[in-house]
Amino acid sequence: MKYLAWISAIILFFVVSVYVVAFTPVGNNLIKPIIEAKIQERIKVTTKMENFSLSMSDFKITLELDKGNFIKAEGIYSIFAKSFDFNYEIDFKNLKTLKPLLEMPLNGAFKTDGVVRGDLAFMKIDGKSDVAQSDTSYHVELSDLNPTSIIANMKNAKLSLLLYLGAKNPYAAADVNLDINLKSITPHKLDGDVKLVTKNGVINPEFMKSDFNVTVPKSSFDMSLDAKLKGDDLVYSCDLTSNLFKINSSGNLTPEPFKADLKYALDVENLEVLKPITNADIRGALKLNGTLSGDRNRLLVRANSDVAASQTTLEAVLKDFTPISLRAKITDLDIAKLLYMIKQPHYADALFSMEADISDARTDSLRGEVKSTLRNGVFDSAYLTKAYKFSSPMPKSTFSSNTTTILGDGIADTKVDFKSNLANLDIKSAKLNMKDASLKSDYVVSISDLNSLYFVTAQHLRGSFIANGEISKAKNLDFTLYSNSSGGKLEAKLHNDDFSATLSDIKTTKLLYMLMHPELFDGTLNAKIDYNLAQSKGTFDGELINLMFAKNQTFDLIKQFTKVDMYRENFNGKIGAKIEKENILASLDLHSKETALKTKDAKLNTKTNQMNSDLSIVIKNDTINANLSGSMDSPKVSIDLEKFLKSETGKKVIDKVEKLFKKLF
Repeated sequence: MKYLAWISAIILFFVVSVYVVAFTPVGNNLIKPIIEAKIQERIKVTTKMENFSLSMSDFKITLELDKGNFIKAEGIYSIFAKSFDFNYEIDFKNLKTLKPLLEMPLNGAFKTDGVVRGDLAFMKIDGKSDVAQSDTSYHVELSDLNPTSIIANMKNAKLSLLLYLGAKNPYAAADVNLDINLKSITPHKLDGDVKLVTKNGVINPEFMKSDFNVTVPKSSFDMSLDAKLKGDDLVYSCDLTSNLFKINSSGNLTPEPFKADLKYALDVENLEVLKPITNADIRGALKLNGTLSGDRNRLLVRANSDVAASQTTLEAVLKDFTPISLRAKITDLDIAKLLYMIKQPHYADALFSMEADISDARTDSLRGEVKSTLRNGVFDSAYLTKAYKFSSPMPKSTFSSNTTTILGDGIADTKVDFKSNLANLDIKSAKLNMKDASLKSDYVVSISDLNSLYFVTAQHLRGSFIANGEISKAKNLDFTLYSNSSGGKLEAKLHNDDFSATLSDIKTTKLLYMLMHPELFDGTLNAKIDYNLAQSKGTFDGELINLMFAKNQTFDLIKQFTKVDMYRENFNGKIGAKIEKENILASLDLHSKETALKTKDAKLNTKTNQMNSDLSIVIKNDTINANLSGSMDSPKVSIDLEKFLKSETGKKVIDKVEKLFKKLF
């Protein structure tokens, strides 16, 4: 009995101690700082227990989170029945300071109050709030602390305040009404409906401009969503109507496992208003509608659109939301309207059509065929002339093209047939390696009238030109060109910035004819050109063979006074030049049996079309020195008369003049 008394006394002391600590004002004051510290440690926000009162049957708690944010609870409970009935009030006057707790940026204030009744097995929460100036009420039921049903009603909430609450600028203002009646929110046993109605919506153009650089005209909108949930299925209908765009969608949707059977439609007056959503800097009108049906293993997406005034259809099959096949058809897409949509200059007008059949759309095994055409093409000559600073107006230029691309084994093999009144381009096979982005292509280019390219060349030309070669681009850019030109051959190569060309057996009369220069001589030219595009520097080394001159006044005078017929002379020699941008330093050294023509360091400027050259004509033992200056088209010729008159030829000229004067007097 003695030991039993001791044990009873110890138990009684323990019970009393627990009671005193837990349920008396003295005990409350002891454990208050401990609870306060534990809460602060858990939520990482400065915490202060303003009020803590706990008895055997009731409690009262006031908790301050940071400054100005309070949580209050007061009511009764039963330890043995594990039941409770208490009122609560949440009054957050400064949500921004609660970011560490809420793990998201919030602004403004939030207030709600209500009643919690029940026990740990089943409880009910009834409350109300004026969030975003609304009249909101809610009823939540929980089983084993897990929500099982929610009924909520929000009337006339202000959308701008909801955006501000979520730390967003007030991009729009509207009245929001929300009805939630979910009898069961247990996973796979959903039962209820949700209705959302937004009225009197107005977009704020100021913030759309400052945040997204999108200029939005005055616009209003309304929205409605009606969704019914049953089990795993969602049956919905959604409409968003505005003076700028309309969006509607309806159908059946099962989130998990995913399954869908729905239709959609989009009618946008100005795509710029969707930039905050799409992040795409495009504009103009767009109509789009289609269907979506299937599951994760096979999801079929169909779409129809009038993008850029076209008739466009698309059908894609997705597996795990990744395209595995694709078929598309575009008819008469207006290129000018497409350029406008993507905010590009008006380069041209044309109609574009395409048919694509991609049997395997996976990036690592892409396979299929794409055919496209361009017709009724007309370049915007006025814009291109101004944009590219052509030296003369670009003529009216029409074009068309047919393109076929075969996709397979990581290669896109393209055939191109491009025709225009300026030039034609024919590519039999342009192979693009989609793994390393390398390119290898053949080409044939033909120009029927070289003079039509005067706006680019700034040089009047005659005749036609045909060339072929290859282009390759991997780590380096390589380009080859082969042409039978001016009665001879032209072979050229480009390696990155280094250009080289070889001219073989070029007929000078044909070359001069093409260049629209007087056909002063007839012969054969062989030459080598090396030029660096980046530095605009290079050299020209040539050889002239069997050169014979055409009739000219200078050679007529020489024949008259020296009896040397330079028209019968065959000249051979060297021609060379150093090129640095528009400046050319040229040299010429021609020899025949009895004569020679020489010039060294002749200065030519292709930009100003000016020249300055000293020329020496050697006839047997006599030398005539001349200077050519001014325009290259019609240079001014100055002859050194003093040296000329001292020569044997000059003396003969003086003698003839004296005899002429004697006859006169």
